[in-house]
Amino acid sequence: MKKIIFTSVLAVMVAFGTTIMAQENPAENLGLPGDNLNLYAVMKLFQESQTLEGFERSLNDENSRINNLDLNGDNMTDYITVSDNPDGDVHTIVLRDMLSKTESQDVAVFTVQRFNNGSVQIQLVGDEALYGKNYIIEPIYDDNNGETPNPGYAGNPSNNVNINVVRTSPYEIAAWPLVSYLYLPGYRTWHSSWYWGYYPDYWHSWSPFSWNYYYGYQHNFYNNYYAHYRRWDNYRYQGYNDFYYRGIRAYSPQVRARINEGQYKSTYSHPEQRREGEALYSRMHPGQENRRPDNREMNNQGGRSASQSNRERSSAGNNSLNQRQPGNSITNRSRNSRTSDQNRNVSRTPSASPDRSVNRTEQTQRSVSRPEQTQRSSSRPERTQRSETVRSSRQSAPREKSSAGRSSRQSKATSSGKGSGKAKESKSDKSSRRK
Repeated sequence: MKKIIFTSVLAVMVAFGTTIMAQENPAENLGLPGDNLNLYAVMKLFQESQTLEGFERSLNDENSRINNLDLNGDNMTDYITVSDNPDGDVHTIVLRDMLSKTESQDVAVFTVQRFNNGSVQIQLVGDEALYGKNYIIEPIYDDNNGETPNPGYAGNPSNNVNINVVRTSPYEIAAWPLVSYLYLPGYRTWHSSWYWGYYPDYWHSWSPFSWNYYYGYQHNFYNNYYAHYRRWDNYRYQGYNDFYYRGIRAYSPQVRARINEGQYKSTYSHPEQRREGEALYSRMHPGQENRRPDNREMNNQGGRSASQSNRERSSAGNNSLNQRQPGNSITNRSRNSRTSDQNRNVSRTPSASPDRSVNRTEQTQRSVSRPEQTQRSSSRPERTQRSETVRSSRQSAPREKSSAGRSSRQSKATSSGKGSGKAKESKSDKSSRRK
């Protein structure tokens, strides 16, 4: 009886422990290939792009860390094409993955619909083979018709505390650069000219990351994503099924077979690489705090994050420079303020590549080290004063020697004159004595 009670209590404790662990780190994945292409990041990239060509290029850029898809299983990232299919005032923009010469799979589709009053509604629908049914991302509209968002998915609740939701209107969406570009009078419909085996020169494929590494980097942006975008269940474009799903959509039986066989599950087999992805985020975005809850716990316990330690080191270096140069404290402050402004500008630009951000930080570090150069330059007048005194002493030394030589010669002359007089006198005395 006691053994039964003990085993039941142990089972309850184990179950309770697992629920706690699940609450601390709930899985933000669907268990489908679409986990390796974050549609929140794709929507944000679309909002910041100027043209569809630029959007396609940034989407496939390795430095953007958005595309991590490998649907054909060749251990190389796939190229995603972008093509527009207009239907009156509705632009159906398809993101398609080319698996081979004869097979392709749609990844997601944008529906951009403009109304007679100039307002625009936009949605990003993930393909059901990669994301499941009704996986729709849209901006957080300021709804006045009583509609409510999908309550089934709100992201990681432990990380969504104190998020300031930014609501928008269809008129504000019409002002997005890419949306306004689509409705220009001279707009020419964009269709990607790339296909299997024929890719742009600026693009190269790379080995995809594990999902844990990809998520470790991407999840730091989730607070910003959840503040501007949301999940929705309904298609706002009424012709989605007839125009796109039945007429344009590309579907690959190979992808469905690989999903059923569980071949995509290997991407979740490296949970230890999540910290590596977080470290990559810290390197590419210095000065920005990570979204990890364990980071906040470390800070509360007296631990320091990497960004805080870097700030303290920079402040300590600036203080030491100011102590070395008390007379140049004003210039040091101005230079430090300039470097801090440069660091802020680097952290505010999201589209900058990591190489440029690293170069900018190196430039700022060089600018901080410039006060030492000014200190060296300030010490140069002392050297010049010393050289002038040495020169004056060298010039005065020969004069003193020459005057000393002249005085010695005069003294010899006088002494020689006196001696000759005495000799003459002695001769006259002798002559007088003889007489």
